[in-house]
Amino acid sequence: MYDIIASRYDQFISDLETVVNIDSGSHYAEGLVKVAGFFQHRFDQIGWITRRHAFDDGKVPCLEVSNRPFDGDTAALDLLFIGHMDTVFKEGTAASRPFTKDDKRAYGPGVCDMKGGLVTMLHVAEILQQTGAADNVVIAMAFNSDEEIGSRVSRPWYESLAKRSRCVFVFEPWRATGERLLHRKGGGVFYVTCHGRAAHAGVAPEEGANAVIELAHQILAVKDLARDEHGTTVNVTVVSGGTAANVIPDFAKASVDVRIAEPDEAQRIEDGFEDLSHHVHTPDVRVEVAGGINRPPMVPSERTRQIWEQIKTIGEAMGIDMRLTTTGGCSDGNFTASLGVPTIDAMGIRGGGAHSLDEYIDLDTIVPNVHLMCEIVKGFADGRIS
Repeated sequence: MYDIIASRYDQFISDLETVVNIDSGSHYAEGLVKVAGFFQHRFDQIGWITRRHAFDDGKVPCLEVSNRPFDGDTAALDLLFIGHMDTVFKEGTAASRPFTKDDKRAYGPGVCDMKGGLVTMLHVAEILQQTGAADNVVIAMAFNSDEEIGSRVSRPWYESLAKRSRCVFVFEPWRATGERLLHRKGGGVFYVTCHGRAAHAGVAPEEGANAVIELAHQILAVKDLARDEHGTTVNVTVVSGGTAANVIPDFAKASVDVRIAEPDEAQRIEDGFEDLSHHVHTPDVRVEVAGGINRPPMVPSERTRQIWEQIKTIGEAMGIDMRLTTTGGCSDGNFTASLGVPTIDAMGIRGGGAHSLDEYIDLDTIVPNVHLMCEIVKGFADGRIS
């Protein structure tokens, strides 16, 4: 099988170049449809079943693929592969900064996060179909297009697939430092808004109610919600307020990023933010809080760890580094793991610099990674992974 995979390397690069050079920001439906169309055409060619979804009146186009029909509420699927087609880059980025490569790396918007993973999903399917290695395994694939903005619309769809699956693989990039992921922090964003009363800062400051001063108090209170010993981080990231240097500000707002490693921390954080409005330090200022924890932490179950140990054995026998790490970043795996479904993440191509101008993948990891995924599927088919 390795020789077949290695012989397809140039095709992999060509496919990657094609999809990287299609703008597909989360809010650019036209580009997302083009990416979905590319993959649908290729899956149709190998006889896999494809189905397009146009969620939210077409704003969130998604693609569902399977190697055979499946039905039933539970255990209908052996494996679910998940990958997101959307990137964080605006329309026009692909034209100004298209796919490039050198001897070691490939670059471009979304090449790592996560178009390299999408092309991996495609090539694994094509190789499995060519070799017959997945004839005894039912595989579904979910290509969604709103992951970078929280998967609010696509989540119910792929969760319904995950609930029927024995195991989920998420094709986010393999860490630049060489690790895969079973654990991710969960988190969300809160918005703390203070409403005061404007007044002339020189003539009658006492007639005002300073929203910025109150927000400063609230920021200090928010900071105290962090718990390093539990892996909970709370960071104020964006602050705005006031209209002019000589006006007591009647409005101030802060955005707060929260990450949690433990599920129980979600309620404590939610309660802490809700309590802010009951502790106002500036007379005549009103405090409002919005937002919340929108992704649970991805915490591996004992079943997940059992499957991982079997996968690790396969990978190490192939000479592949199979270390694990954790990260503060979230993925769709947070949601599937919270359902109790074993979830293995970071099965895409190794790379780094996600969301930046320097985003890249390491070319020498393409063939070994595709080979690993094919062997994992074979392991489910022949009982080495159970």
